[in-house]
Amino acid sequence: MIPAKRAHLHVAASTHPGMKGKNNEDQYAVSAYSMSETDATPSLLAILSDGIGGHRAGEVASQITVETISRVVAESDGAEPSAILENAINQASQAIFEQAESHPEKRGMGSTCVCAWVIGSRLYTASVGDSRLYLLRGNSITQLTTDHTWIQEAIEYGALTPEQARGHPNAHIIRRYLGSQPPPEVDFRLRTNPSETDSQAQANQGFSLIPGDFLVLCSDGLTDLVNKEEIKSELRSQSREKALQTLTHLANQRGGHDNITIVLLEVPGRGDKTQVSQVRHRSRRRQVYALALFLFGIGFLLTLILAITGLVWFFSTTSVTPTPFPTISPTLSVLPVLATLTQPPASETPIPRKATPVPVTKTPWPTNTPLSTATLSPEPPTPTPTNE
Repeated sequence: MIPAKRAHLHVAASTHPGMKGKNNEDQYAVSAYSMSETDATPSLLAILSDGIGGHRAGEVASQITVETISRVVAESDGAEPSAILENAINQASQAIFEQAESHPEKRGMGSTCVCAWVIGSRLYTASVGDSRLYLLRGNSITQLTTDHTWIQEAIEYGALTPEQARGHPNAHIIRRYLGSQPPPEVDFRLRTNPSETDSQAQANQGFSLIPGDFLVLCSDGLTDLVNKEEIKSELRSQSREKALQTLTHLANQRGGHDNITIVLLEVPGRGDKTQVSQVRHRSRRRQVYALALFLFGIGFLLTLILAITGLVWFFSTTSVTPTPFPTISPTLSVLPVLATLTQPPASETPIPRKATPVPVTKTPWPTNTPLSTATLSPEPPTPTPTNE
């Protein structure tokens, strides 16, 4: 398979050592792939391992488990998921056993593991020990894996009821673990309904996931102190990251006697209230952004129009246009005359140069009363030449 930069599922995870001062012996890994260069089907593998054994040996065992399974799956072609997971778990178990045999201080170390491998929308699982896998779909939560403990076997055989099993002193006795000799039997039962037979549960491999489904991988540090209904309630009421914090805090508040590790996988497109609220919030935020952008656009457009109008007005009022020479209307004051000349009316016939003299009519001596001011109309002004 080919490593991918992004997973096709939403992923969130957290781990905490608990409240008893123990070393954190839990390990987890989430890896994303595409199937091949010619097959772009997305693939995601999630592994959670809880180590057992003193002197930090449990930490070594859980690390070997996670690293070996991740490597074997990554090197495969993904064609037969269950067979690949079985081979990977067996190799991890053998590696732990050999490590313990070669280091006396690590003798007896081991590890649990739970694997969820999602190829496209198909789920394949494998488990050994008491680390669990839950499916949260809608308003129901189902434990898909089966614990390999003394208590679980007692319940299956009818020796104990679930109520009697709570707080039983043998609650943490594990019947299967990696590092044992011979290697443990890998459990492929994917129990979607408590009434299913073992063969029916195993036939569920390749279970089809739908948008909104949650897969919850967790160690017994959580499930010993927080029940599945509480897990469902927290996941349905808040974000993935906040739910992880709340669940871890709840386990620690109730004692936190063991390491607490949770891995969440969510199929995109869930329709629960949390997502609806988030979608509505994002939608409102987009609407606000759109309105702000619209108003900004309107303001910018109005500003542009005003700017263009102002420029047009400015240039229209300051443009150079030819200005005619100013008209001057002179006013002549006529002094008193001694005599009034009688002039014949204008005639279209030109007057010869040697015209007959006009007799002068004698008038009385003029008085001192001036004549009225006469306004003479000047000739039309001559246009001022331009540079054109």
